[in-house]
Amino acid sequence: MITCIRDVRRAKGLTLQDVAERCDPPTTPQTIGRLETGMRTVSVGWLNRIADALRVDAAELIRLPTRSDLPVAAILGTSGAHAPRRESVVIPPTPDPGILAVTVEAGIGEYRTGDQIWCDRLAPTDYGAALNRDVLLPRPAGRFLFGRLIGREDGKLHLIPLGAGARQQVVADPPWIAVAYRLVRGL
Repeated sequence: MITCIRDVRRAKGLTLQDVAERCDPPTTPQTIGRLETGMRTVSVGWLNRIADALRVDAAELIRLPTRSDLPVAAILGTSGAHAPRRESVVIPPTPDPGILAVTVEAGIGEYRTGDQIWCDRLAPTDYGAALNRDVLLPRPAGRFLFGRLIGREDGKLHLIPLGAGARQQVVADPPWIAVAYRLVRGL
């Protein structure tokens, strides 16, 4: 199995020590290094431990012949663009199960026409994690409400829809909400 553990680790700006400490249970940086370079066989167990430590899906750590990773040509910083010190790649995002998309038909708020907003569906017990974030929630008759979650009280969610002059809306006990976590925008 060919992995891209090193590429993902570097893209996240983590050291071998960081990943080793994040593993559950913790391991040594040498072990992570051996797994990255192929000097040690990566089992499914190790793949899952490292994926959890890197906060990615295990599938993102496997090089597939059908997936094209993007080579990093330059790094943009405060002093401008410069060449990377070592060769690296960016791994295209893959949606997890339960991910929903919202497409933007007309610019509103921070979003532009043509944007795609990826949303992660949450269970009612996790609604608090979405406070002060943009969320999508279902309404009766196949309608939806998209806006900033500003409060939660006694099973009621308080949202401010996007756009100037929008009035706060209160929704009681929605079966689920989906929090916006990734913006996909063409330039």
